[in-house]
Amino acid sequence: MMQDNDVYPLIGEGGFARLVAAFYRRVPGDIILGAMYPPDDLPGAEQRLRDFLVFRFGGPQRYIEQRGHPRLRMRHAPFTIDGIARDRWMQLMNEALEEAALPPGPAATLRVFFDSTATFMINRQE
Repeated sequence: MMQDNDVYPLIGEGGFARLVAAFYRRVPGDIILGAMYPPDDLPGAEQRLRDFLVFRFGGPQRYIEQRGHPRLRMRHAPFTIDGIARDRWMQLMNEALEEAALPPGPAATLRVFFDSTATFMINRQE
């Protein structure tokens, strides 16, 4: 498997923008995740996720410069994230990965990261 820092040079801003836009197109109508995202903040949520992924996978450090350390669990604490929400997030992200049509290596690296991070984010038992 490729190194995380190899992803950004291979897919660039455009690849992350396609992926995150494809994900957020699915969120508003989703019965589980839609309620977790205020409709008036969807553009902000999209930018934050895009900037975080760009930073995390070897690109410019905009996320850190603007928001500091990611503190993912703390930032998501107000939301009920159980196994069902985690699985739905993964379903929508996997669909977005397919739609974004990223090269196989970066897509596989992102999929592994999303899978482990989504599990890490669980903060409630079902």
